[in-house]
Amino acid sequence: MLTIHRRSTIITACYVGLILFVFSGVIATTAHAKQQLERIWDHELNRWLNAEELGHLEVYFTEEEAAKVMFPDSDNIRKATLSLNPEQKKLVEEQIGWKFPETSFTTYIGETGGKADGYAMVQNTIGKHRPITYMVSVDTEGEVTNFEVLVYREARGNEIATKRFNYQYQGKDLRDPIRINRDIINISGATMSVRSASAGVKRVLVLVNEFYLKPLGLGTNTLVAGNAEKGFLESILGF
Repeated sequence: MLTIHRRSTIITACYVGLILFVFSGVIATTAHAKQQLERIWDHELNRWLNAEELGHLEVYFTEEEAAKVMFPDSDNIRKATLSLNPEQKKLVEEQIGWKFPETSFTTYIGETGGKADGYAMVQNTIGKHRPITYMVSVDTEGEVTNFEVLVYREARGNEIATKRFNYQYQGKDLRDPIRINRDIINISGATMSVRSASAGVKRVLVLVNEFYLKPLGLGTNTLVAGNAEKGFLESILGF
């Protein structure tokens, strides 16, 4: 009986060892495959991005912190979710000129005396390689009042988080092109990040106009980047 017990123990140990060996191999293979999939070539640097660059992460604000920056004078800041049905999503895509996968957006509404002071939306758009998370606030007249980066994940181009860059978005509305070399000054080496942020600002303007301002009779029917868009001087001078 003792011999049989020892044999059983040995066999069990062998099975456990074999399972652990196979499992560790699967983990190693999966990790290697994941590493291979995450290899990203940077055409400007003319090389693969290294592990440090791929894992680059700069956190500037939480959503709640950014919302307080957006509405410093509001009595109350309310969090909501704007959900789009297929028809609404298509309407927005037609106005901004590009398609997007999201069907809902986190929104913060600043309120005073029961009335809205403005609307701030969280956006996630791809920079050059990684998503940029930021918040754009729009007042009840449909103009951008602030832009703040929450999380920046690219190895280069974090200047878009500075006021000397993002002040350019303040005062923009649906008549503005919000495009590089039109009314937005680019950042050298970060063209994709600037283009991404500008596209997100345009999307927020359309979303706020269509689903928050228009229902209150405050929106506009002006086509985005249409015949009535502001010229460069008008945008700069605020006409």
